[in-house]
Amino acid sequence: MDFQDLCSERSFLQICAQYGYGGDLQDLIEREFPRIKGTTYLDHAGASLYPESLLEEYFRDISTNLYGNPHSHHASSRLTHDTVERVRDRVLQHFNTTSEEYSVIFTAGCTAALKLVAESFPWRPRSESEAGSYFCFLTDSHTSVVGMRGLTSALGASALPVPPQELRSSTASGVQGDEDVCQTPHLFCYPAQSNFSGRKYPLSHVKGIQARSLYPACDLRGRWFVLLDAASYVSCSALNLQNCPADFISISFYKIFGFPTGLGALLVRNDAAGILRKAYFGGGTAAAYLSGEDYYVQAEHISDRFEDGTISFLNIIALNHGFESLYRITGNMNNIQQHTFGLARYTYILLSSLCHSNGSPVAQIYTEGQFESPITQGAILNFSLLDSSGQIIGYSQVDRMAALFNIHVRTGCFCNTGACQEFLGISNQQMKKNLQAGHVCGDSVDLVDGRPTGSVRVSFGYMSTFQDCQKLLNFVVECFVEKPATVDRVRLQELQTCDAKGRPSEEHRKAAETKSMEEPRERFTQRELRTVGDAHTLTNIYIYPVKSCAAFEVHEWPVGRLGLLYDRGWMVVNGNGVCLSQKRETRLCLIRPRVHLASNKLFLQASGMETIWVPLECEVQSQVCRRKVCGDRVDTSDCGDEAASWLSEFLGQTCRLIRQCPDSTRGKTRTDEAAASPFLSLVNEAQYLMINRGSVELIHSLMSSRQNSSEGNQLLDTQNVIRRFRANLVIAGAEPFEEDNWSHLIIGNTRFMVAGQCGRCQMVGIDQDTGTRTKEPLISLSACRSGKVTFGVYLTHQGPEGSAAARVLSVGSLVQPETPS
Repeated sequence: MDFQDLCSERSFLQICAQYGYGGDLQDLIEREFPRIKGTTYLDHAGASLYPESLLEEYFRDISTNLYGNPHSHHASSRLTHDTVERVRDRVLQHFNTTSEEYSVIFTAGCTAALKLVAESFPWRPRSESEAGSYFCFLTDSHTSVVGMRGLTSALGASALPVPPQELRSSTASGVQGDEDVCQTPHLFCYPAQSNFSGRKYPLSHVKGIQARSLYPACDLRGRWFVLLDAASYVSCSALNLQNCPADFISISFYKIFGFPTGLGALLVRNDAAGILRKAYFGGGTAAAYLSGEDYYVQAEHISDRFEDGTISFLNIIALNHGFESLYRITGNMNNIQQHTFGLARYTYILLSSLCHSNGSPVAQIYTEGQFESPITQGAILNFSLLDSSGQIIGYSQVDRMAALFNIHVRTGCFCNTGACQEFLGISNQQMKKNLQAGHVCGDSVDLVDGRPTGSVRVSFGYMSTFQDCQKLLNFVVECFVEKPATVDRVRLQELQTCDAKGRPSEEHRKAAETKSMEEPRERFTQRELRTVGDAHTLTNIYIYPVKSCAAFEVHEWPVGRLGLLYDRGWMVVNGNGVCLSQKRETRLCLIRPRVHLASNKLFLQASGMETIWVPLECEVQSQVCRRKVCGDRVDTSDCGDEAASWLSEFLGQTCRLIRQCPDSTRGKTRTDEAAASPFLSLVNEAQYLMINRGSVELIHSLMSSRQNSSEGNQLLDTQNVIRRFRANLVIAGAEPFEEDNWSHLIIGNTRFMVAGQCGRCQMVGIDQDTGTRTKEPLISLSACRSGKVTFGVYLTHQGPEGSAAARVLSVGSLVQPETPS
């Protein structure tokens, strides 16, 4: 059986114990989730998706019923109050408990619920005579849990991070008979399910901590409370509070229903509610207070005490319809758990068995077990992809290629630094070093010194399908596997070639590396660099007056303070004032701006439209408005109603043309040396982008060899490929990717510094002549560069301040590169 056989639905059903909910799943998806057609959405741990029926019933509800502020006492207010109370009961019923045992405090989300506990718990500070309270948390915890220590430490409590392997039972009896002597309150927080790996931690830990039979509670005298972070767990699993009587449980509802967002809850066990204290009281939380005297009496019910101000009652009412649609579609949470676990297990088995042609594994999977049971593993699969020599491919490269296939995954550390460090082997020192190298949480810096800073996560929801798994696996094979793809038979049958953390065994890795050295390398590889002194010339100059619109080719052009004169001086914004790019609106490439220096005009042309123009230099200053471009704030001015109407008509949506104010600049200093000329127009990264025809020709050759691939697109010519890479400067005479090794270059009489390589995204897949999308040349670029998708280099011009305006770049000019000494 080859890999394609394993990707068949027949093989899938042999692995997946339960699939679907008794009806036609595909019909259900088309009816309830039509907006995901053509998209493979695999980020359900980030946010689930809401069904159409939920919105329809909710809007029908709020359109026909009059809901008033629940703090009032008229009829519409009472309707709101009663409906909200009904929702509280449904929440408790969903978790198999009642209002006699638990109370529901609605919050702005899971994070707000965690923060509420941190602010309200009666922390006892350390002193000379007492150790004080401890806040203990599992290192495999979300940032929002670890962040609680900022509050607890400020209040004098001790923070104690607990690695998962240190959670152990005490050899002594749990209760030491000192409860009457020591009532110091301590809090232990752990996730019911890791949002990083999907590992499910035993819910029995709740009773173990409360009874002081489990570390760390067994080593510290006092009264122990448990805060269960259930946000990840409850998205696809049933939480039974009869078996798991945690004192506090934090959840987010959009993880379950997809809608509404910005709403969560803290479930509080009534027996533990009395220990929570508040300093602040908002509207609706007081039974009585005096403004002229420090006198306050809190509300009787726990939910009333902690829901400051008017609750988000319309969002809470939406939960009614969330429960209705969820149970109507799936039956119950157990069905969801079985369905999603089957999808995750199938993907795990195939991905962990997949090998390159030399036998080396394609993926390094980060898991504690081997997806044996939905009791111990959730519907999350976290991994890194490996090239044929065993090197990790950066997650940003995987993310960019996935976007080309319209596959939505999550990458990075997923707000769980502890698990990320544990699985990826990143020390505290390395984490700090990564920060010094410029890597911060949420960015695209995926490798530092060749070592990964994060990974790739796919997660399944109740509306996920076998086809989603199939598309993901085929994508991995097409883009990242050295052909022909093979299957590790032993791994497939026994799943025992990995250690406890899912990493390839040492023997397996050494065998793969040995075979890799014996096999021929990729057919298209970078050739040896020629001597830097060989003749290189500038063959093309392009400016892009309007950001994301078509190029304007010139033979010579002035160098301005921000780069080529008028390059990216204008941009198109939508009705909300957000900058449009070809990623959102591909038809932008069909708008052809032309700059006419003699007449001081910018002309806009497009097929079927009359040509219009706006002045290059505004004679009358219009109202200045501040916009954001790539995170930077830029002062802009509007170019008038005529341009706005023209763009709106052509693009079919409300648009306006705005221009960067002449005295407004942006700084993107990439190195200390670049500090002399850090000023930018509306470009993404740097003043200039340069590409090498030799590199283009290499990519084109690889594309030609793939012409008979499954995509079946018409072969692109070299000039089409050049236009897709949207460079300012194109040079000839250099070997493929020789430019990656340059530090400086001189074009004509202008000296430039190389400011870094350009990371490419799916935008290079947009045909600049038609606006259609293709997977090339990004797939061939990834294949050529072993998973990297960098192409071209950023440049910054250098010279005395104010001298740039006197320079001109001309086609045919000599290019003199320099390499680092």
